[in-house]
Amino acid sequence: MVETITVERLADRIDADEQFTLVDTRPTDSYEAWHVRGAENVPYDPSEGLDRSQLDEVSSMTDGHSIVAICGKGLTSTPFGLELAENGFEDVSVVSGGMEAWSKVYEVVPIRTDDDDLVVRQVQRRAKGCLGYVVGSRSAGTAVVVDATRQTDQFKLAAQDAGLVIDGVLDTHVHADHISGGPQLADDIGVEYYLGEAATDRGVEYEFTPLADGDVIEVGDVPVEALHAPGHTSEMVNFRVGDELLLTGDTLFVDSVGRTELQFGESDATHGAELLYETLHETILELSHDRTVLPGHVTVTSDGRYENGSPGQAISARLGDLGAELDLLELDREAFVERLTDDAPEKPPNYEDVIAINTGTDRAETENEATELELGPNNCAA
Repeated sequence: MVETITVERLADRIDADEQFTLVDTRPTDSYEAWHVRGAENVPYDPSEGLDRSQLDEVSSMTDGHSIVAICGKGLTSTPFGLELAENGFEDVSVVSGGMEAWSKVYEVVPIRTDDDDLVVRQVQRRAKGCLGYVVGSRSAGTAVVVDATRQTDQFKLAAQDAGLVIDGVLDTHVHADHISGGPQLADDIGVEYYLGEAATDRGVEYEFTPLADGDVIEVGDVPVEALHAPGHTSEMVNFRVGDELLLTGDTLFVDSVGRTELQFGESDATHGAELLYETLHETILELSHDRTVLPGHVTVTSDGRYENGSPGQAISARLGDLGAELDLLELDREAFVERLTDDAPEKPPNYEDVIAINTGTDRAETENEATELELGPNNCAA
């Protein structure tokens, strides 16, 4: 008997440190590019089946533990699990939807604040490390959503569970690693969609309300102020929330800063790096060092680990601590620019197609196409 489990159940078992063996049946290159933490790779072709050496390999890696199989969509892990059961393996499960479903697992984390009226929820897209936010006023019962991902229901539910009604949707920038849910969410609920005013120069075709540096959106009595923060992109804005928080998008992470060549290209990456240096040192680090930084991403390694923090825990840092601990922030301009332009990491998969969709110049024709475009970690940090 082979059981089918959900990706949410898989996440629960991983977080509870249950003893089981997770087997990824995808080809080795797909596995090495991105997989669930702790997974072992046994490439499987249903037309060829498992030979004795593979069965022995599975037996040795399981050491008597239960087996959970996962693949891209559930198409190879299911026959793999059935074949294991036919060969005497007991307690075998298959993850429904595979890595595609895993890429859509979310956690919602309350952010602690000193302002009793301020309500903040960090919405974590676990496998990609995307971080979005619901920022609201308890007394007004209203909220704005910042950096919504394509699974917009996750943000609707987060707001609803906090007793808030969404009356505005904001994106910090034109994303390159995932398809934004911002325009669709704003259209679904009939509210304004906001982007930095420089998005006009990027040819964004979605209707949006432009935000200039210093513009303030009032969420009840909670001010959300836009700070123009070019570097990662030309239109990037950060959001100063009340006296406590700073939503930094892809400008500043808890372990790095945003890369600069995805929009500007290799030939003009120096210009982007110079802009980012100025943003960091003339805008961000000039703010109160007690402000809490809430970034737009957390780095997820190819083996599915968070570089900092854990899924279901707040990903944040005190601004003053980042200024003292991140070596990139201690470099002078020349060294900073050289570091960002000489050692850029691998680009996010399909980033040019994703940018085209997020500017409205192209669109994903099907849900499957959108999912395929987004597979893999975010790779937005320098």
